[in-house]
Amino acid sequence: MVESAYEKAGVNIAAGEELVADLKQKLGAPDPHVLGGLGSFAGCYQLSKDQLDQPVLVAGSDGVGTKVLLAAQSGQIETIGQDLVAMCVNDLLAQGALPLFFLDYLALSHLEKNQVQKILNGILKACQAQSITLLGGETAEMPGIYQKHHFDLAGFAVGLTAKRDLLQAKNVHNGDYLIGLPSSGLHSNGYSLVRKILFEDHDFQFDDQLAGLNGSLIEELMQPTRLYVNVIRPLLKQKLVSGIAHITGGGLLDNVPRMLQDQQQAEFKLDSWEKPAIFKILAELGKLSQTDCYETFNMGIGMVLAVSPNNYARVVAELEQQKETFFKIGKVKKREKDASAVYLSGGSR
Repeated sequence: MVESAYEKAGVNIAAGEELVADLKQKLGAPDPHVLGGLGSFAGCYQLSKDQLDQPVLVAGSDGVGTKVLLAAQSGQIETIGQDLVAMCVNDLLAQGALPLFFLDYLALSHLEKNQVQKILNGILKACQAQSITLLGGETAEMPGIYQKHHFDLAGFAVGLTAKRDLLQAKNVHNGDYLIGLPSSGLHSNGYSLVRKILFEDHDFQFDDQLAGLNGSLIEELMQPTRLYVNVIRPLLKQKLVSGIAHITGGGLLDNVPRMLQDQQQAEFKLDSWEKPAIFKILAELGKLSQTDCYETFNMGIGMVLAVSPNNYARVVAELEQQKETFFKIGKVKKREKDASAVYLSGGSR
């Protein structure tokens, strides 16, 4: 077969078409809301009558940050797709919306079929596990922009809720309990600092075994971001939460205030939940202050739920039924003049 001019320039269109065909076979039963399928110019999603009660579409876009560098360098790319899906759809939950569909954008220097398949399969697997439709995406070969074997990922998610069910700061009241759902580790934030501390300042290797970690260092760093859709779906449907904060870049200090009113403060008790060992390791090696830690990392909490005392027992019952670990980590209070929006009390890093 004669190589085309575009292939000589480093772009393989045929390989991209093969990957789309492979992904189509793995999609499973079609979502009845989807018109057409993968491979069209754009994805079409038809809302049904049962979804049209003051509907509000909630959209979000995100990436995986410099975690993709570690994935590319180590070759551990199987779960980076879950990171991408989670970073987008967890944000929708924080607005009270359940995700409908997801699209991805993968950019790289050269399409390596095995690499791209692993990434796309990870995206599809994450979507299917949380009942989210993978509506489409784009794989872009851009030789000259990206280094060989390196890539970047971006995702776009759309969710739906009724206008009356949007989670807004006005719904959160003083006295609400703060419930923390544990993270799986670092998730996908703070990796520029992580890479500096571990690999630039201390010259660790991917396969090093550090005290407190269950596996090698790279296995810990590549733990995928948790998806909270299945856990939070019943809580939203039963209208049991007042607010949700997805703890991403900015940690507890920057993300929790986003669900509060200006005159409110979140008080957290630091000894009320277990912090994974990786955070202590990073704090000690990097000589990080408490503020550094709690505005960079999630510190073991991936989601914070604000729950009225009247709903607390029902929330606990639902989480226990799901066998979901959770921690009662704080409370919403009146914010005094000149006080910070988040107050950390007791315990240590």
